[in-house]
Amino acid sequence: MGTVVKAMVCPPRCRCQALSPSITILCTKTGLLFVPPSIDRRTAELRLMDNFITSLRRKDFGNMTNLIHLTLSRNTISQIMPYTFFDLKGLHALHLDSNRLTSIGEDHFKGLINLRHLILSNNQLHYISPGSFEDFIDTIEDLDLSYNNLVHVPWETIGRLSNANTISLDHNLIDFVPEGIFSELHKLARLDMTSNKLKKIPPDPLFSRIPVYAKPKGSPLSSLVLSFGGNPLHCNCELVWLRRLTREDDLETCASPPELMGKYFWTIREEEFVCEPPMITHKTPKQVVMEGESVSLKCKAVGDPEPYVRWISPVGKLVSNTSRTVSYENGTLDILVASVEEKGEFTCIASNAAGVSTAPVELLVKPYPHLANSTNCDKETDPGPSDILISAKSSFPNETKSHQERKVVVVELTSSSALIQWPSQHNIPGIRMFQIQYNSSADEILVYR
Repeated sequence: MGTVVKAMVCPPRCRCQALSPSITILCTKTGLLFVPPSIDRRTAELRLMDNFITSLRRKDFGNMTNLIHLTLSRNTISQIMPYTFFDLKGLHALHLDSNRLTSIGEDHFKGLINLRHLILSNNQLHYISPGSFEDFIDTIEDLDLSYNNLVHVPWETIGRLSNANTISLDHNLIDFVPEGIFSELHKLARLDMTSNKLKKIPPDPLFSRIPVYAKPKGSPLSSLVLSFGGNPLHCNCELVWLRRLTREDDLETCASPPELMGKYFWTIREEEFVCEPPMITHKTPKQVVMEGESVSLKCKAVGDPEPYVRWISPVGKLVSNTSRTVSYENGTLDILVASVEEKGEFTCIASNAAGVSTAPVELLVKPYPHLANSTNCDKETDPGPSDILISAKSSFPNETKSHQERKVVVVELTSSSALIQWPSQHNIPGIRMFQIQYNSSADEILVYR
């Protein structure tokens, strides 16, 4: 057979074929616990399926630059060391299906710069690093992630697979698809998202550019086979686009609303895919608070799809999350420190695909009483001991020691801190706390501690 056969050493219990210049090694159902170290480094095709290999090490495939096809299906692989495939610059197909992988890290597939087929189905994957496909982002044609435990998918990475022909994400736990994520995948011919947890699917520019079919049988080559069956789809106006795309052999059924539950898409008329505009069912009545206090404004709305609730301030601005205001998805608005400037009518806005509904909530903020401005006294009285903050460095020559001791004074004054001292009040029963009121030129309101 030539010099290649003479130089090749075949691993025990394996079958080796040498057809110059390529070498094929088959080690199927041989009880392997690890990748045989005696594999010829010139091998072009290596099949190690149906064994008991548990981990892949950096040295297992070192210097195998001629390897084109690597099959590791149906083992018990749970660990792949970083850079295990780094030397496989010519690898086109990597089969890792039916193993026990739980996550894919950023360094696991480094070096696979010519990979076209990556099969990771039937594992226990729950995490895939967004950077794990970077080395073959422009070459991959077939990506199979089906039958795993994926809730979150690296969607931005998926959206960059410009050469992808087939993407299989079926039989996972995916509950969200970003809008427009497939728009740049111009070569995509088959997208399978069967049996996930999707209640809604946003339309995508890709779906409207080319004919879409439910099954590959009889569909032209320039079409897209789209499968969303087995998902708990909520059939309202947001899914009319999918009803318009599918044929009479589709598998999509409705899980809700109740009147459409269990029905196939093709049996439902377009006008039955309806949405209900928002209706505000509860709102907070008029609130009266003191300046500096906290207050919660609540607004609840129903509709189909579920309305998105926002708040508009009395001056007409959208209320955003800041250090003083927190707006929650459930419609609650927390104002942590009420300001006099915020008094007036807040507006709750509930919106969805079918419309908008609004409701006013009035907030009255009473200014904090300032005793220095009080006009309730009939005649001018002795103000008594001063409670105005006075620097310890300020003093008058005629002050008595006892008068000084009765004052509130500031010591150790800096640009950002001050130590405040006042005489003991133990002689006054019932005192539980002291309140300090302060502000600065940068503050819009008074702060209390």
